[in-house]
Amino acid sequence: MTTATKKATTSAMIASFADEGQKTTKAPFGHALAGLAEQRQDVVGLSADLAKYTDMHVFRDAHPERFFQMGMAEQSLLAAAAGMAEVGLTPFASTYSVFATRRAYDFLCLDIAEPGLNVNVIGGLPGLTTGYGPSHQATEDVAILRGIPGLTIVDPCDSVDIEQAVPQLADSPGPTYLRLLRGAVPTVLDEYDYRFQLGKAAELRTGRDVLMISSGLMTMRALSAAAELAADHVDVAVLHVPTIKPLDRQAILAAVGGDRLVVTLENHTVVGGLAESVASCLAFAGVGERIVPIGLPDEFLAAGALPTLHDRYGLSVPQIRERVLAELG
Repeated sequence: MTTATKKATTSAMIASFADEGQKTTKAPFGHALAGLAEQRQDVVGLSADLAKYTDMHVFRDAHPERFFQMGMAEQSLLAAAAGMAEVGLTPFASTYSVFATRRAYDFLCLDIAEPGLNVNVIGGLPGLTTGYGPSHQATEDVAILRGIPGLTIVDPCDSVDIEQAVPQLADSPGPTYLRLLRGAVPTVLDEYDYRFQLGKAAELRTGRDVLMISSGLMTMRALSAAAELAADHVDVAVLHVPTIKPLDRQAILAAVGGDRLVVTLENHTVVGGLAESVASCLAFAGVGERIVPIGLPDEFLAAGALPTLHDRYGLSVPQIRERVLAELG
C-alpha cells in the first residue's frame, strides 16, 4: 500500500511568505502611497490590470481621480508614466516584476531612465515570492536593471522599509525600481533602531564570527538564522542593504574585515545581484575577502508551494543555518 503525497494547493503557491504567527501589516505600499497622495497632489498611480495584486487598489480606492488603469500593456504603462513625469506629475507604476523588466525594458531604459524622469516602477512578485514558475518568478530582475544608468533599485525587507521608502522614492529626482512585497507583509524592523535611508545600508546586529550582508526579505531570514546560530555559539552580524543601486560601498567596506565569514543573502539569482555587487565592491577596493553567496541558482525554478521551494533552493532559515555551519566547519 502506498501513501499518497499531499498535493500543493494553489493557495499555497501564492501564500504569504510570512512565518506562522509572525506580525504582518496589510498592503503597506498601497497605504503608504495613498497617505503620501494626501500630502502631494502630484502623486499619481498606474497599473497594468494588476492593481489588486500589487496593492495599488488601496490608492485607487482612495484617489480614483488620480489612478490610471492601463490594461495588460506594460510598454504603454511605462510610456504613459514617462509622459506624466514630463509634465510634472510623480507617477508610481505597478505591475509584476517579470513584466516591468523582461517585457518593458526598452521603455524603462529609454523613455524613463535616459531623460532621468522621476518615475517609480513598482515590481510585484520579485525573486521567489510566487510558486507559479518561471513565467512569474522574477529571479533575475536586479541583474537586468543594474546596468541602466541612473536607476535606483530598492529591495525592502518588510513593511517598515516599504512605508518609509515610498515618500523617499517620490522625493528622489530620478527613476526608481522597487521590488514590492505585497499583501500581508511581515513587520520586522520595528524591533530595531532602524530608519530606511535611500542609498544607505544599516547594521541591525553585531557579531564576531559571521557577517551576513542581506537585502529584501532575506534580511528577516538572516536575522532569524542569526538568532538560531547563537544557540550553536556562533555570533552573527547582519548588515541590511535595502538599496542595491547605488550600493552603499562605504558601509560594506567598513563592515568587512578581520577573520569573520562573509555571507551574502538575496532573494535573487546569484548572477548579477547583491552577491556580485558586494564582490565587485571589495575587488575594486583591493579587498581580497572570500564571500559565500546564498541566493537562487542560475536556473529556471520549479513551480510549487513557497515553503517547499524556499527550502529546496536554500532560502529558508534552516537551510541558511546549515550552510553557515558547514562553511565554518
